[in-house]
Amino acid sequence: MTENGGLWGLFFSSFLAATLLPGGSEALLLWMNFQQEYSPVLLLLAATSGNTLGGLSSWVIGRWIRYRFPGAGLHKPRQQKALTWIEKHGAPLLLLSWVPIIGDPLCVAAGWARIHWVWSTLFITLGKGTRYAVLLWVSSPEI
Repeated sequence: MTENGGLWGLFFSSFLAATLLPGGSEALLLWMNFQQEYSPVLLLLAATSGNTLGGLSSWVIGRWIRYRFPGAGLHKPRQQKALTWIEKHGAPLLLLSWVPIIGDPLCVAAGWARIHWVWSTLFITLGKGTRYAVLLWVSSPEI
């Protein structure tokens, strides 16, 4: 891989995995960790930043939907459930933004519910970063 091309690939893979588009970055992260071409810290930073920005793009979509279509609401059952959870538990619920199936709707619902972007960013980053840190720790060749 080129000097930084692999890290950019991991960043974009992580970004896409966190949006409403299908994709997964865990396999790439694990493979890159196994190759030991980059430090685990760089891998963690690339994956977490990409995944966090992807989650925030879903947050922005939720905010935009509420602004653009204020009477439309979130009508799908998954969206309603996510919105109810966000309204009940607030920003800390975004620690679960990494969980498949529920993570994307949680981020959209947080934007819709006007959870402040600073708190959203903090909890999305903590949740997604912790998941990647655990994956790196478990897959470490030294264990």
